[in-house]
Amino acid sequence: MLKNLPGFLILVAMLFATNAIAESTPTDDVRTSVDAVIALLKDDTLDTESRRDRMREVIDKRFDFRAMSQRTLATNWKKASDAEKQKFTELFAELIQNSYVSKIESYTNESVKYPGEKKNGKKAVVDTLIITSSAEIPVNYKVYLKDGSWQVYDVIIEGVSLISNYRSSYQEIVMKDGFDGLLAKMEEKIRELKSVPAEAS
Repeated sequence: MLKNLPGFLILVAMLFATNAIAESTPTDDVRTSVDAVIALLKDDTLDTESRRDRMREVIDKRFDFRAMSQRTLATNWKKASDAEKQKFTELFAELIQNSYVSKIESYTNESVKYPGEKKNGKKAVVDTLIITSSAEIPVNYKVYLKDGSWQVYDVIIEGVSLISNYRSSYQEIVMKDGFDGLLAKMEEKIRELKSVPAEAS
């Protein structure tokens, strides 16, 4: 039995390592995604479109767009049909992805710090600071635990909630133009986000 001890210790170490990976903190998961985006920005082998596609994939894995959509529409979510909910979620995901990508592409050698997190059960807020040459921009990610991974459901940029910002403007559009009018405006905004950065580059 003593001869098998080293192998047993290795097995125990592997099990502990597996558990450590599975039980990542909210900051760990957010940092993984942010680091992946930064690495893509610095990868000179990628062309613009390939880089954008890869960044959207990273964002899609970390953001729970259905949860974000439900919070954004608020009471209008209950009034929407299943087809409308699906369409809105798809457009909202694309809108956030393209907005994020178009803004992040303007960053150069900025760094990101992680001053702390506030955890309450299966929800948490991860505080980050984008350090530029002239300022420190606070960006806080609201996350919740889903299937062993911390998923983003809101982003607070310089004290302003992304969800609250969209909610107020979208409620006005739904009241004025209906749900179809909202979807049409979202599609128009997505076309703008896709075309303007491409022209600029």
